[in-house]
Amino acid sequence: MKADLRHIIKTHVATERSSILREKNNEYVFEVERESNKYQIKAAVESAFGVEVIDVHTMIVAGKPRRMGRNTGKTPTWKKAIVRLRPGQTIAIFENI
Repeated sequence: MKADLRHIIKTHVATERSSILREKNNEYVFEVERESNKYQIKAAVESAFGVEVIDVHTMIVAGKPRRMGRNTGKTPTWKKAIVRLRPGQTIAIFENI
């Protein structure tokens, strides 16, 4: 897959757990394109934020069943990436979240 690096990272995941990961392990959590691999995610984060990535962990998050009255459905399945940066480096945009 030859994807544009700007389209690989969809959004930053801001949860209590991601805040703990950021403070303790210098790890940031992103929702990424489902077809992307670890090498593409690493290149996208490094080029977008100007930091050096040490490690990338990815996982597929399954969609959950939801109901609206009698109708049942399912939220979409998505891919999450946990990116560890070199010690001393941060992504300044997400420090105030």
